[in-house]
Amino acid sequence: MVAADQDGISVLTAAFDRFLAGEPIETGVRKPVLASWRRCQSLGIAADNVPILYHQDLDLNGSLAHAALPVLTELESRLTGMDVSVVLCDEQARILQRGLADPSLNRWLDTLQLAPGFAFAEQITGTNGMGTALAERRPAFICGREHYADVMRMFACAAAPIRDPISGRVQGALDLTCLHEDSDPSMLALVHDAATKIEQRLLAQISQRERALLQTYLEVRRRAHRTSAAIVPVDTDQPIGVNVSDIHLLTPHDQLVLREKAAELISAGRMDVVVVRLSGGRTATLLSRPIESPTGESGIAVEAVLPGDALWRAASATGPAPPVFSDTRAGWRAWSPAEVGTSASTPSSHALVPSVPLAPAAVPSRITDGWLLAVGEPGVGQVALRARERLGLLCDASVRLGTTLEVTRTAEELTQVAVPRFADYVAVDVPDCVLRGDEPTTMSLGTRRIALRAIREGSHLHPVGALIHPAPSTPQAHSLASEEPVLEPTLDTAFGWMAQDPVRTQRIREHGIHSLITVPMRARGVTLGVVSFYRSQQSGAFEEDDLSLAEELVSRAAVCVDNARRYTRERTMSLALQRSLLPRGLPEQNAVEIAHRYLPAQGEVGGDWFDVIPLSGMRVALVVGDVVGHGLHASATMGCLRTAVHNFSDLDLPVNEILAHLDNLVARLDLDEERDDQQGDRAGILGATCLYTIYDPVSRCCTMARAGHLAPALLLPDGTVEFPEVPAGPPLGVGGLPFETADIQVPEGSLLVLYTDGLIEDRRRDIDVGLESLHRTLAQHPGRAPEHTCEALLSELLPPQPSDDVALLVARTRALPPDQVATWDLPSEPAAVSRLRGEVTERLAAWGLEELQFTTELMLSELMTNAIRYGQDPITVRLLRDRSLICEVSDCSGTSPRLRQAASTDEGGRGLFLVAQLANRWGTRHTTTGKVIWAEQPLLSPAA
Repeated sequence: MVAADQDGISVLTAAFDRFLAGEPIETGVRKPVLASWRRCQSLGIAADNVPILYHQDLDLNGSLAHAALPVLTELESRLTGMDVSVVLCDEQARILQRGLADPSLNRWLDTLQLAPGFAFAEQITGTNGMGTALAERRPAFICGREHYADVMRMFACAAAPIRDPISGRVQGALDLTCLHEDSDPSMLALVHDAATKIEQRLLAQISQRERALLQTYLEVRRRAHRTSAAIVPVDTDQPIGVNVSDIHLLTPHDQLVLREKAAELISAGRMDVVVVRLSGGRTATLLSRPIESPTGESGIAVEAVLPGDALWRAASATGPAPPVFSDTRAGWRAWSPAEVGTSASTPSSHALVPSVPLAPAAVPSRITDGWLLAVGEPGVGQVALRARERLGLLCDASVRLGTTLEVTRTAEELTQVAVPRFADYVAVDVPDCVLRGDEPTTMSLGTRRIALRAIREGSHLHPVGALIHPAPSTPQAHSLASEEPVLEPTLDTAFGWMAQDPVRTQRIREHGIHSLITVPMRARGVTLGVVSFYRSQQSGAFEEDDLSLAEELVSRAAVCVDNARRYTRERTMSLALQRSLLPRGLPEQNAVEIAHRYLPAQGEVGGDWFDVIPLSGMRVALVVGDVVGHGLHASATMGCLRTAVHNFSDLDLPVNEILAHLDNLVARLDLDEERDDQQGDRAGILGATCLYTIYDPVSRCCTMARAGHLAPALLLPDGTVEFPEVPAGPPLGVGGLPFETADIQVPEGSLLVLYTDGLIEDRRRDIDVGLESLHRTLAQHPGRAPEHTCEALLSELLPPQPSDDVALLVARTRALPPDQVATWDLPSEPAAVSRLRGEVTERLAAWGLEELQFTTELMLSELMTNAIRYGQDPITVRLLRDRSLICEVSDCSGTSPRLRQAASTDEGGRGLFLVAQLANRWGTRHTTTGKVIWAEQPLLSPAA
């Protein structure tokens, strides 16, 4: 042995003192030990006064002690001369045997009461080798002050659990104990190796019992003078529990069906008869019979009788069929040839006849002698049956989990898979941040129950939606803290679980819930929550194999939950980005009455957008676009295009030129994306479409152009629905072709409907059908307001869960009354300026805008003088009275004025500067015949 490090002892002792004082411990204590300390503290165990209980009624010579005896003897011989004790305990940490390699250690162990009959369960005596190994269900090494009780700190213990080799249930533990100064971590490997040998001896005991059963069966057949052609010799190397007859003449599928049913019959542990449907319309009859060997082992033999059995035909050809011999010790009896009959090929209308326990004399007379299919113990058969059921459960889980990218729905799918095939109650708890798509950093804020499934109501478990703060002693808290599953086979002894809420837990126990497994939901190194599996009186307690199955189920569900969480986060970010890039409010304007809707897709958000942009001369631009694709990239591209549309619109360009500029922009973006894509950074723009419309309320003319987008719908005041013929241009970024425009006269009160393809097209509906539905919905109520039209279109045309996002813009056109417009056609001469000032003064007085007379006359004089000096005839002046007073001067020249800062010695260049100072906004827009210089002034009069 190697002496323990004194510095490590002092550090550990100081850490334990800080722990008892309630101070946080970051380093210096191993994680399993710290978790055990917390469990002990939550149970109220006092380190300075730990009771060690003694049990008088303990069976010290059971199967575990019998299997362990040779292993303990060998281990003691290997440790001869060392101050180490070898201790065997049962599943409740009650000592069954204690051996010593050196008797000099006795005086220390007797002080500790480490003798047969005493119990060292962790929930009673605190952290120790045997108790902690059983609590953790894995090997444990506890040294010195790592023991919770003061009386144990002079010792070092290495313990490993011993499992039943068939069921996996922990049967007990093996422990090596020595003084602290003689400890060595290699003790753990030594004790784990010895525990494995004990498990192998337990398996050998089971194998010997089953071979004894097979020997009994063959002996009965020989005493009955039956042919043994189909019987495998007793010393066969084939494992028991599989086909040991000539059944391989059947197809592999038929063999599998018969073996599975044989496992069920063995696990039932009773005499039974079932009919199994095979391929080709054939049937086979299985008979299960009880067997008891001379040494007392009891089991089940399963025989198969097939149609046209070769053995039966051979026996019938040589004479009357001999009776089936019955060993009265096993409850059998002899069957006469008349009772047995000559065939078992009667077809059945069911694949499996329902099994009913039969008395030996009640076996149907149609059953003939058959082949031996399997021999085994009911317990082993049940384990084999459960193993097959678990495999089927995992296969089912792989199909049913993760069908959606929703956290809550994935949790519900896990509960649906597990109940009732694995557990009677399943609950899934996650922190609220997981539901929002965030990565959890702490569980201190509690967990939210998002799924609960039960075989019946009234369990008193926390309902869905409840916020739960698990106490540190509960299995759920232990799973979250240690990132390990916790098995509580018997909740009546799970003191930490009962400490959470004594009233609620008592009601849960009264409801019949008696066993629990908690598993942390971990994926990609992150703990997302915890899943709790419960069993009630209808089911047996959870075993060790159930723990591994629960881990596998939860691990598969955790990956799906994490995928859903990540998707939720990305979708939330994309949606937030897109909503921030879409118009938050509509601008004030009198040209149209607007209603709009944007609906993201059920999956990822896309790149659909709309816009309403006021232009000069009371005009308004209505824009709808769509970027192909989904996610952050599509949203960012949409924001880029929307910003570009605003900038190009400020230049007052014609609609076809705006689309041409957008086309060039998308082509440049695609080129940049291609460069990045060659480096593996990201993909380029897959495509973008746009419909750009300008409506003029003075002329009631609507000018449109589209780039790969759907044409708008037009609902006239008389109820007529039209789809204007707008020349179709290529999608943005294709280039090479000019965009054409269409001018349409729109009556006042008409509805312009601009939309993206998500409104009328999806996987289940063709675009023509969608357009027809759009036409029909608009024509039903022509007088509806834009808001009601939006609601009607979305409710009638969209499915409950649209697969594509939708942008919808509905505009009811208005017209500026003629008395709000004043127009003058003037000659290109200076005298016209003075006449214009007089007429403008009269018009402003008629409109009640006398306070704007001076600034308006000054601006028009400067603009008119520039038109006379630099422009071409004809010259037109127009005043528009709307939310502001708009002054326009147009001529036939394409030359645009340029604002500049005139020097003190310059004779000109100050007129346009004055206009810019006096006007709220001003600018130039080009027309097909020239240009228009305009300026706006706010209306100062309250009446105006």
